[in-house]
Amino acid sequence: MDEKARIDAMQESYRAMRSEIAKVIVGQDRVVEEMLIALFAGGHVLLEGVPGLAKTLLISSLSRVMDLSFNRIQFTPDLMPSDITGSEILEEDHGTGHRAFRFVHGPIFANVILADEINRTPPKTQAALLQAMQERQVTAGGKTMLLDNPFFVLATQNPIEQEGTYPLPEAQLDRFMFNVLIDYPSYADEVRIVESTTGSAAADLTRILSGPDVLSCQEIVRQVPVAENVTDLAVRLVRATRVGTDEAAGAAGEFLAWGAGPRAAQDLVRGAKTRALLDGRPTPDLDDVKRLAHPVLRHRLVTNFHAEAENVAKDAIVTMILDEVAG
Repeated sequence: MDEKARIDAMQESYRAMRSEIAKVIVGQDRVVEEMLIALFAGGHVLLEGVPGLAKTLLISSLSRVMDLSFNRIQFTPDLMPSDITGSEILEEDHGTGHRAFRFVHGPIFANVILADEINRTPPKTQAALLQAMQERQVTAGGKTMLLDNPFFVLATQNPIEQEGTYPLPEAQLDRFMFNVLIDYPSYADEVRIVESTTGSAAADLTRILSGPDVLSCQEIVRQVPVAENVTDLAVRLVRATRVGTDEAAGAAGEFLAWGAGPRAAQDLVRGAKTRALLDGRPTPDLDDVKRLAHPVLRHRLVTNFHAEAENVAKDAIVTMILDEVAG
């Protein structure tokens, strides 16, 4: 299959996946778009919203339109790291009486991981995902085991202000390509939700992509050329968040205690390349970077006391920095 045919197939798969997910998820077009961009770019997603907005249903629906292994981990205050990665157990051969340790794989050994309510568990357990998310491998019992590719962590969290939640460590947050926010549906969408979920019919979703298909799409994204001005904007935007540097934007100096690292610029460019391809364009432009600035940056910024006292949201800070850098 030549390059154009592969790109056409990728775009067709994207449209088909959106159509299938729409059978279950009403509205939320921006949310679905951002999740699929991350999927084709090979990034992890942190989905945030108050309870009852179908975060878990959205992720499970996404897994149902792909022919990939799927595991759900329900994060609770008593969850231990070994409950995620797996652990060694001592087994005895009843024939010989010989005893030996055997590693039992945890739920992390799947292509798609739903980390449900990830901020309901303390940072010690949250950190069990760090190596898996960054290196696609797990170390346990002195052994390092590779995870299957593709590998995605799709996590949900309730707003930090909710009772019984633990803020995610900055190192954990930085592993997520996007922080996607889900808001309440419009009146018309909520009417459709109620009508579609109180009847007897259940949606039957068709599987669109296999594991090799996903890896092929990710390879196509890596080969997309990027103009110098697009990369330049992504890098300048990220550097403008870093407080105390000559390149820091005025809003960063006023409202931030800590800015984003180089991984944010990488995710901006990868996301822009993917968005352009899925939109039928051969290379990204400046608007792609601007469009993805909020989901890439909002979870990587640490606000200072002044921002909290003035109740200035991170999205507002990103907008101010974007206006200053991009004009």
